[in-house]
This record gives sequence, structure tokens and C-alpha cells, in this order.
Amino acid sequence: MQQNDIFGKNSADDEPYLAFERRLWASGFHAIAGVDEVGRGPLAGPVVACCCLLPKNVRFSSVRDSKALAEEERKAAYQELVGHPRVKWAINVIDHSTIDEINILRATLRAMQGAIAQIQDAIDFVLIDGRDAPPLLIAHQTVIQGDSLSQSIAAASIIAKVTRDQMMDEYHREFPHYGFDEHKGYGTKAHMKALAQYGPSPIHRRSFAPVAAQIVGDALTLFSK
Repeated sequence: MQQNDIFGKNSADDEPYLAFERRLWASGFHAIAGVDEVGRGPLAGPVVACCCLLPKNVRFSSVRDSKALAEEERKAAYQELVGHPRVKWAINVIDHSTIDEINILRATLRAMQGAIAQIQDAIDFVLIDGRDAPPLLIAHQTVIQGDSLSQSIAAASIIAKVTRDQMMDEYHREFPHYGFDEHKGYGTKAHMKALAQYGPSPIHRRSFAPVAAQIVGDALTLFSK
């Protein structure tokens, strides 16, 4: 069953970011967590997943799709969430080398599964951003573009995004030539230029095509000398 279909359309009276949760509450579920990941597309660094359980019937006005928030807004929302005594959340990180070993889809699902497992005893339903879900024993449903539809998923998205950004800022201090503090590992022009100039860093994903092509190019250049 396609995930959004089981809930129908949002009514005009529904708070858009609580519509999914309200329908689940009405169905008898009480502790509904959201799950999202950040870092699926970058050429470097980890993929980070968050599972976040918000208190029932509480709307956090600062919580929206993390991609729609300015950086300072996102950081403020993060502080509100992690500092709230009734918010439960967990992070799981899958590093670049594991991504290369098992591929990014499997790494993403493993990250989600690990985040859920950390607070699974506190929840009875999980809303998962995207089309794919990891193997779970708990009731769950995927939600396409869930970070723009569900407050629980949006909260998980914010925590995952800020956590990963902080990690990439740390990597920038270790590998300053690549500009990880600016692009966070995504394939921007500046990043591609640095990759061509300096070659892959220890945290680049060597299974990703642009990085693999650079490695092959460097090897051919060395061989031709």
C-alpha cells in the first residue's frame, strides 16, 4: 500500500504538521516517533539518522522541514527540541567506510534502524521519511516528503541535520582544504575543484562516482609518468 493513501487527505481543520499524528492518535496509538536521515547524497562524511518522539498534542512552532529553515532557525529549533524535558530522541551514525562497503541505501536503512532501536521501548508507532523502511517489529509507515508533512519527522530531520553539520565542521578543522564547513560534503563546484586539486580525503566515499573517477584519474596520471 502506498504510504500516504492510508491517511487520506488533510482536512482544512488539521494543523498540517500534526495531521498524520492526529489520525494515528485517533486510531489508538499514543507514542508516535518520526525518523529521518541526512547525508544520503554527499560525496564525503557519514549518513546520520534520528528517531524523535515528541509529547502528544504539542505543536512546536519552530519545527518545520529542515530544508525550509535558515541555518540559525534550524539551530534554534534543534536547541528547543534537545533541551525539552519531554522530547526523546536518538542518533545513529554510519560512517563513510561502511557506506562504501554496503552501499548508501543499506547504510541509510541501518542508520534508521539503529536510531529507532535506541528508544523503541518508549514508542508504539514510527513514521519514516521516504519510500523505504528498515526491518522493524514495531508498527510503522513510510511517508514520502514526510519532513514537510509530519512534525515528528520534521523534528528528526532537524536534529539529524544539525548533528551532521556539526560533524562536518569538525572534519573541516581536520581537512581544511575541502571546505566541509561550507558544503558539508555535497558535490558543489568548490568541492569538486578541491577534490580535483587535492584528491580524496580520508572521509570521502570512494564508491561514489565522482570520487571513484578522481581516484582512477589520479592513478592513470601517475601511471603515465
